[in-house]
Amino acid sequence: MEGQNQKSIERKLSQKAMQMGNSFPCQICVVGFLCGVCITSLFMAALTSFGTFQFGPISFSAMFLMPNSAGNSSSHVNTKCNIKVKETERLWDNNEKVSLLYSAWSAVLTKSTTGVNEHLKKHGISEDSLPNAPHLENCKVKTQLYENLDTRAGNENFPPWTVWKGFLDTLPVDASNEQIKNFRHHAVSKGAYPPWIAGSDDENYPLTRKVQRDIWIHQHPLNCSDPNVKFLVTDWERLPGFGMGAQIAGMCGLLGIATNEGRVLVANFYNRADHDGCKGSSRSSWSCYFFPETSLECRQRAFELMKSEDALSKGIVTTKESYTSKHIWAGPTPRKWGTPWNYMQPTTDINGTLMASHRKMDRRWWRAQAVRYLMRFPTEYTCNLMNEARHAAFGKLAAKMVLESLHGDWPKENSDQPRSDIAKYVWSNHKPWVPRPLLSMHVRMGDKACEMKVVEFEEYMQLAGRIRRHFPYLNNIWISTEMQEVIDQTREYPHWKFHYTKVKRQGRTNMSMAEYEASLGRETSTNYPLVNFLMAADSDYFVGVLGSTWSFLIDGMRNTGGKVMSGYLSVNKDRFW
Repeated sequence: MEGQNQKSIERKLSQKAMQMGNSFPCQICVVGFLCGVCITSLFMAALTSFGTFQFGPISFSAMFLMPNSAGNSSSHVNTKCNIKVKETERLWDNNEKVSLLYSAWSAVLTKSTTGVNEHLKKHGISEDSLPNAPHLENCKVKTQLYENLDTRAGNENFPPWTVWKGFLDTLPVDASNEQIKNFRHHAVSKGAYPPWIAGSDDENYPLTRKVQRDIWIHQHPLNCSDPNVKFLVTDWERLPGFGMGAQIAGMCGLLGIATNEGRVLVANFYNRADHDGCKGSSRSSWSCYFFPETSLECRQRAFELMKSEDALSKGIVTTKESYTSKHIWAGPTPRKWGTPWNYMQPTTDINGTLMASHRKMDRRWWRAQAVRYLMRFPTEYTCNLMNEARHAAFGKLAAKMVLESLHGDWPKENSDQPRSDIAKYVWSNHKPWVPRPLLSMHVRMGDKACEMKVVEFEEYMQLAGRIRRHFPYLNNIWISTEMQEVIDQTREYPHWKFHYTKVKRQGRTNMSMAEYEASLGRETSTNYPLVNFLMAADSDYFVGVLGSTWSFLIDGMRNTGGKVMSGYLSVNKDRFW
């Protein structure tokens, strides 16, 4: 009887212990204990990676962390912790490699000091053995290519705009292969379309390729000294209240006037390029950022005529002062190509509806053509600005991607291999990598409230959400804005990846744009908007505000860059709808 009572008590105690073990507080204690063991083991393993470490007079050996005998009940826990240690070591190793490759690319990009290069050499890295940086361009070589595509070959009517793409035109041709040589000459003489237009006619505004070719021919006469060649010489607008968008829009109007009057437009002083970043003759000139609007010969001829009172009186050369502001800003759109804006398809969305009608469709079409021509080729300086921006935003993503693709143990196993012809002449023409698909968003607030309805960032993100519902693989947003509060609000959307230039932004809404730009300095206040502009033009999707001239021009740049069928979502109407 006594034995049965004893067993009954033991059974009840066992059941009670089991219930306690299954209770949530007890489980928390056990999990906490095991986590503590693992964390302590990880910490000790990190410190003992070289065998022995010391805390003051106390010395710890790596053997201290060896698992106990097989009969020890904690051996299973230690095995799991050892697995965690290896995973953590591998993670740190990968992170270190990503940082190392990113810093190596940075050194090449910035042509940094010998000290940094010596640091890279310690890790067995040389510039020649670096893996290709897919997000960076060789700006010097690319600019040489653009110069070739913007200059006539001898007395030809066109530059070498053949069916050959990119660097293939520089591929050495066997002198005995007359067939290829004749084909190239025939293609050039026939007049291929300009290479700065991406996509087919259906992917751009109507007649874009033909219009761009004709503008180039008009702006590059065969003989600039011909008495029949007339000029319009003008400075860029520099009134304090004019932002960059207004300056570009004004120059688009002047190019329209020059086209209508049969004049070659020559753009002179550009105040936003009056800084130390623009060197030599490119200082205070649009040619610091983009290829000049006409040839050097025509510029020199125009400036000679500017000194002649006879040329001015006879109208051989005119200036901006020869025209009224209304003529510049609202003058007639060139009609030499007919009225292609009358059959432009609606691809702009406002409040969920495609807007088919526009009171100024002709101006929208022409400004798109003009800004595309003026920005047809970036200079080496602008190319470097884009490299720096992409590297700062996407460099570590690119490094991680490249390292995952390498089979060797980089940098111990260098990828120093001779460059193949296909890499040099074909693949090098591809656009630099960015995470795609990429949505560009221009959020305009601040002093723009005096001209248009300003909406909150939430409404922009609602439009981004609409795009994402149709394209669920969209995750990345390149955001441009002058307001710091917008950047701060991006933290409220953790399911998006935001990228942007690292620049000081406005902390208050009552600051004027002129005051804000003055606080940045002329160089920064010019460079970073242009970077944002070009990123937006190349992005897959765009959310903006048509009431902003800057967004208006971005839309035009996209619609002459193969993006017309990507559409445009605007948070409001502009003054012409």
